[in-house]
Amino acid sequence: MKICISYRHVELPQAIEAALDHHSAKIEKLLKSYKPDLVQLHGGFEKHPHRAEFTFSANLSLPTGPLHARKAFVELEKQIKKHQARLRKEHEWKRKRGRTEQALA
Repeated sequence: MKICISYRHVELPQAIEAALDHHSAKIEKLLKSYKPDLVQLHGGFEKHPHRAEFTFSANLSLPTGPLHARKAFVELEKQIKKHQARLRKEHEWKRKRGRTEQALA
């Protein structure tokens, strides 16, 4: 997976890189079925100038389609799982509810 992260208004990006490496490793585990050259993660980490608040937005380019997340890596992980379930067509394999006792009588 190719990773490109830009920092805006951040003094010490080395302190943040450890957490980003941890989360990107989690994402790589979810994306084992794709060739590493075809997966790209572009992220932007910025500190708001007037508030003590940080935001991270990520764009993940997959061969089957792009995914975007504004809040965190957790949202991106959920989107990856949902995307892969859609590709496997898991919604078509759900069993229909059986008839109840009242419907039989």
